[in-house]
Amino acid sequence: MGLIDVQNISFSYENNLTPIFENLNLQLDTNWKLGLIGRNGYGKTTFLKILQGFVDYNGKIIANIEFEYFPYQNIESDLICLNLMKKYIKDVEEWEIEKELRLIDLNTDILNKEFRLLSSGEKTKFLIVMMFLKSNKFMLIDEPTNHLDIKGRQILAKYLKSKKGFIIVSHDRTFLNQIIDHVLSIEKNNIVLQKGNFDTWMINKDYLDALEIEANSKLRKEIRRLKQSAREKAQWADRIEKTKIGSGPVDRGYIGHKSAKMMKRAKTLEKRMDRAIQDKSKLLKNVERIDPLAIECEPHFADPLIVVHDFSLSYTDELLFNPIRFTLNQGDVIILIGKNGSGKSSILKYLLGEEIKSNGEIHKASKLKVSYLQQTFSHLNGSIDNYIEENNIDPTKFLTLLIKLGFTRDQFLKNLEEFSDGQKKKVLIATSLSIKAHLYLWDEPLNYLDVISRMQLEEMILRAKPTMIIVEHDEKFIDNIATDVIELSIKNKVKNKFSLS
Repeated sequence: MGLIDVQNISFSYENNLTPIFENLNLQLDTNWKLGLIGRNGYGKTTFLKILQGFVDYNGKIIANIEFEYFPYQNIESDLICLNLMKKYIKDVEEWEIEKELRLIDLNTDILNKEFRLLSSGEKTKFLIVMMFLKSNKFMLIDEPTNHLDIKGRQILAKYLKSKKGFIIVSHDRTFLNQIIDHVLSIEKNNIVLQKGNFDTWMINKDYLDALEIEANSKLRKEIRRLKQSAREKAQWADRIEKTKIGSGPVDRGYIGHKSAKMMKRAKTLEKRMDRAIQDKSKLLKNVERIDPLAIECEPHFADPLIVVHDFSLSYTDELLFNPIRFTLNQGDVIILIGKNGSGKSSILKYLLGEEIKSNGEIHKASKLKVSYLQQTFSHLNGSIDNYIEENNIDPTKFLTLLIKLGFTRDQFLKNLEEFSDGQKKKVLIATSLSIKAHLYLWDEPLNYLDVISRMQLEEMILRAKPTMIIVEHDEKFIDNIATDVIELSIKNKVKNKFSLS
């Protein structure tokens, strides 16, 4: 058994008012399958950079292993896959490579292809294999599921379950439950390490949060009661003390003693109140507020909004997917699933008006107002204020949504290109939610998005019932919010004549 000994690590980015980590101490077993979780911006990727020594930090890390990080940077994509593998791994045998490729459900024929010609999912799985073929390495795997469809995630989960010795960052609850045996949770003011999978961590967190919320409620009531009692006792002491004034026959010594005794009781109550306030200040520091997200849907005079009958698309003379049919009524949430490249995003683009060869029938209600959330965010740059102005969105609504999604006000001082990938995705989500629309078309909204934010979106969709068509691969999310699931598939390659409409 090897250990990664993290001793008194402190780290802060130059522009941050508060440190990302402060006097962090951990001992991690190198045989663990450790899930690293936490809200976007809490420091998950930063922690992996610290382990690799890529950033300057205070403290010490003692480990007798080397770290290997995914995703790889600056891969030479023009190389044949076999040559790429042999370049990065010395003395690896071709049969070893083929064996691992089969375990992750990749055809060994890809070894003769240039890496750049592989699909996004194939690239991910190939690089994961390359990582695990390296010996005496501890794997740091940062969000590997973002470009994998449901089947690809299941295959990767099965592959990782057969391995040991890694830290993985992921927000896919189903995926994590299948593979991890320990959780390292970066919370608002603490880091929690415990045995189990995501569900056991969530159960424990909900239980501890509930205890703290209940204790906080009791202390608030106790503080109010003590404050009132102390105030009353002080007033009584003042009234008693005032009876000493005058020239009548009164026992001023007795009155003074009684007044002092009452004042002492008041001071005792104040001390108890101060202790209660101090105890209360220790609570709720790690309780995540899951504030409800707001969405203002535009009702449409017509229903259904979309009717699809024996419909498919093509960029060549072959169908992207077998013909599909569905009806979208107001309040429906239809999820499109299927392999990468099966045409899911193309359907959304077609509904937005992009000219793509089509076959079959699709009827849309007239004057549909659509809010579109795209996959990519590479176009985000500049200040938040400029972004708001350029996109003509309500600043109050937009910024409130970002705060509810976990942004701090300090974050608004940064340029968009400085945001983490998860924070950039939240900018796109908040933009879409700020638009009052009949229909919301979302293309893989959960990529890079933390678990808490995923749960917020689920709650909003179930409560507000917006009309949506979503491309997504997160099984838990789909199970929770879908009114219908449409799977795009190609059983047989079909040729047909298409129209441009």
